Amino acid sequence: MKRRCGNLSRKWFKTIQALILVMFVVVMVGCSSTPTSTNTKDTKVKVGENKDKSNSKIEGDLKIHYIDVGQGDSILLQYEDKNMLIDAGTNASTNTLISYLKKVGVKKIDYLVATHPHEDHIGGMDGVIDNFQIGTMYMPKKTANTVTFKDVVQAMKKKGIKAKAPVAGEKFALGAVQCMILAPNSKDYDNVNNYSIVIKATYGKNSFLFTGDAESLVEKEILAKGFDVRADVLKLGHHGSRTSSSTVYLNKVNPKYAVVSLGKGNDYGHPHKETMNKLKSMGVKLYRTDEGGNIIATSDGKDIKFNVSPGSYTPGRK
Repeated sequence: MKRRCGNLSRKWFKTIQALILVMFVVVMVGCSSTPTSTNTKDTKVKVGENKDKSNSKIEGDLKIHYIDVGQGDSILLQYEDKNMLIDAGTNASTNTLISYLKKVGVKKIDYLVATHPHEDHIGGMDGVIDNFQIGTMYMPKKTANTVTFKDVVQAMKKKGIKAKAPVAGEKFALGAVQCMILAPNSKDYDNVNNYSIVIKATYGKNSFLFTGDAESLVEKEILAKGFDVRADVLKLGHHGSRTSSSTVYLNKVNPKYAVVSLGKGNDYGHPHKETMNKLKSMGVKLYRTDEGGNIIATSDGKDIKFNVSPGSYTPGRK
């Protein structure tokens, strides 16, 4: 009897050991699987957080002021406390431009762009440099033997400003606004207008194209380079002249809106009939400074609103 009891005790002991071992394995497997599940959830949360951070960059409004400087160009981009000024109108409009910039709260111009050295684009540039802090300045590698150009260079020297030459494909940011230089794409042009710096600005789903006085030759070069020129708003090249806004280019840009900066009853017949007919046939809404004055486009990254009603397609008269 004692031997049988001893055998039974040993059998029960081994059975209990086996059960304990099985339970230990089950517990360990369960524990090891739990972190995997938790990590999966953590990963999903992090992805969501990254998306939120990305989306949060598109906050507030981008304001683009197409300033009425008569027969010239001057465009101010404002995002939060950042400012970019593209061109500075004529000599005659200098005081008007400076007053306007101060009125809308400009103290520092983070990016100052002189598209090309014509008086109707850089006339007020020396005054702007004298009156505001300047960050980065862009100018094409083209000089002019004019008093206006010399005044700009002198103002730059006084403040120790050295302009950067534009490089097609170069990108920079104005806060959450992504900017890209599309032209010039050649070193030498017969026409000074074609040295114009062309910039595309993108904010959320909205995009804007600023063309200076670039003509159809430059438009052709931009397309040949394969740049994405699609834009909601196109600033017409060369004040709506027939030498710009080629049909091929307009079709590629496919704008919903166009803005033309020009003087009332100007001597050049701007905007030209050919350009007006193209825009009208495409159903592009046109805003013009000679009819609407200062034009302000406001983008929240999704929609664009203007402070004035669209203008007419009436061509200028010489």
